Amino acid sequence: MTPEEKRVYLLLKAVIYHYHGLDEAEKLDLDDSATKLDAAEQLKWALDFVAKDYLTAFDRARVFLNEIIGDYTKEKRIELINMVWQSNNLKGYVTEMEATAMLKLAKDWNVEKELIELVLK
Repeated sequence: MTPEEKRVYLLLKAVIYHYHGLDEAEKLDLDDSATKLDAAEQLKWALDFVAKDYLTAFDRARVFLNEIIGDYTKEKRIELINMVWQSNNLKGYVTEMEATAMLKLAKDWNVEKELIELVLK
């Protein structure tokens, strides 16, 4: 995974986790993901991005990610949206706010149908 892909991956997780307020299990998952990816620097960047303004973090991340994700293959976009969905399921549920946020991203990335199919499985 390139440094940019690590940044995208961790920003996605961080912004969705912070959408309702980061809990301890989510913080541990972010730390674990960064360790597995050797991406401490990218995690710090993602958390700083969110902390800059929690209220606008999702919208700012959406703009940032849309500029980068547009160049990714459809398979890579599906993989990223699936990763976010699976990560949110670690706690056993996905809130309506989180699901709405993921649907917005999936629509932006033209993988809305694929996300819905993943959810229905």
